[in-house]
Amino acid sequence: MSDDFAAKVQSVLPGVRRDLEDLVRIESVSADPERLTEVEKSAEKTAELFAAEGVDVEIVRAYDGAPPAVIGEKKGPEGAPTVLLYAHHDVQPENDHADWDSAPWEPTERDGRLYGRGAADDKAGIMAHVGALRVFGDDLPVTVRLFIEGEEEVGSDTLVELLGKYQERLEADVIVIADSGNWDIGVPALTTSLRGLVRVDVEVRTLTHAVHSGMWGGLVPDALMTLSRVIATLHDDAGNVAIAGLHSGPAADVDYPEERLRAESGGAPGIEWIGSGSTVERLWTKPALSITGLDAPKVAGASNTLVPAAKARISLRIAPGDTTENALARLVAHLEANVPWGATLTHTVVDTGEATQIDATGPAYDAARAAFTEAWDGTAPVDMGVGGSIPFIAEFLEAFPRASVLVTGVEDPDTRAHGANEGLHLAEFERVVLAEALLLRNLAR
Repeated sequence: MSDDFAAKVQSVLPGVRRDLEDLVRIESVSADPERLTEVEKSAEKTAELFAAEGVDVEIVRAYDGAPPAVIGEKKGPEGAPTVLLYAHHDVQPENDHADWDSAPWEPTERDGRLYGRGAADDKAGIMAHVGALRVFGDDLPVTVRLFIEGEEEVGSDTLVELLGKYQERLEADVIVIADSGNWDIGVPALTTSLRGLVRVDVEVRTLTHAVHSGMWGGLVPDALMTLSRVIATLHDDAGNVAIAGLHSGPAADVDYPEERLRAESGGAPGIEWIGSGSTVERLWTKPALSITGLDAPKVAGASNTLVPAAKARISLRIAPGDTTENALARLVAHLEANVPWGATLTHTVVDTGEATQIDATGPAYDAARAAFTEAWDGTAPVDMGVGGSIPFIAEFLEAFPRASVLVTGVEDPDTRAHGANEGLHLAEFERVVLAEALLLRNLAR
C-alpha cells in the first residue's frame, strides 16, 4: 500500500511543484501596505488550488479590510473523522535583494533545494495539503476542512475572531498545522512544545536634555551607560536568564552534536555557548532573553554629549508551562529593581504570545508517528521542541479543546525561513507530502 502511495505522490509532484512556484512568485508580504493586493492575489490563488481538488472554498475576513483567509471543506465518507488542515499564505519581507544568491520572487533550484521567499514558510505547507488531496482524488478517506491564514507573519491579529466566527465550519477531530519543521534531513519530527514570547521596549532617562560630556561627565550618569547596567543584570555570569520566577522544564533526550550546532547556529569561531543544562533544554524549555534593538546615537557623527535617554527592545522567550502574564510581571519587577542612580525607567509592551505544550499521546498521534515512520523508510519521528514562538497554536488548542493538534512542517535546519536564501529541500518535501497522505489514510482507519 505504501508503495502505491509513494508512486502516486511521485506522479502528482511535478504539478505540485509548478503550483508552488506560482505561489512563490506572488509577493504576499502582509507587513507591507503597498503589497496588500499581492496578499489578495495569494488568497485567490490558494482558493483556486483547493477548489480544483473539489474543496468547497471561501475567502473570508474578520471584518472589511482585514487580511484574507481561505476556509473550505471536502466531505469524506459518512462517519469518517474530520481533519482541519492549516497553513498560511502570507510571507516575510525579502529585505535586501543583494543578500540573496537568486531573485527572491523567482523560484530557483540549486543543489536539490528550491529557493525563494515563501518556498518553505509557508507556501510549501499549503502545497503539502494540496498534494495530499491530489493523491486521493475523489476517494478522500476523511472529511477535510481548511484554514489557510493570511496574516501569520504579522501576528495573527484577527485569528481569534476568525476562529470564533467560523468555529462550526472549522470544528475537527484532528488539526494538522503545517508550519514547523523536521529534526534533520532524513529525520522527521512532531513539534510538541514551543516557547512563548514577551517583547518590551524599555527606556531609561537620566537627563532632561543632552549636556557636554566634559563639563558634566563624572557627576551625571548618561542614559546609555545606565541602560547598559540594567541590561547586564538580565543574565548571570554563565549566561542564564537571571529574572526570578520564570519557569524552566526538562526537554526530550535528543542529542544535538556540537559540529551541527555550530554550523546551523552560525556561531562565530571561538564563541562560547551561554547558559547551563542540555543543549535542547536551553533551546526549547528554558527562558531566553535577547536585546534585539537599541535607540541611541550612532557612532558615526556622535558628539561629546551625555545622552539623556536610551531605549532597548527586550525579547524574552518563555518556557512551556509559563504564562505571558507571569513573565511580563517578573521582567518588569526585575528591571525596576535594578535601575541604578535614580534614573527613570519606563516600559511599553510590544506584543506577547503564549507558550505551547502538547500532550502528544492518543490515536491521532499514533497515526501520525506511523505515517511519518513509513514515509521516512523506517525512521521514527522525533518529538521536537521549538525555541521560537507560534502563538496561534495555543489559540487553536483553546478554541478546539477536544481536537488532537499535530504540528508538522516542511522546514529543515538549513531552510533559513525569514532570512535571505530561504529554501525548500525538495526530497524532504516529497516525504512530507507522502507522510500527510499516509496520515489521512491512518486517521480514517
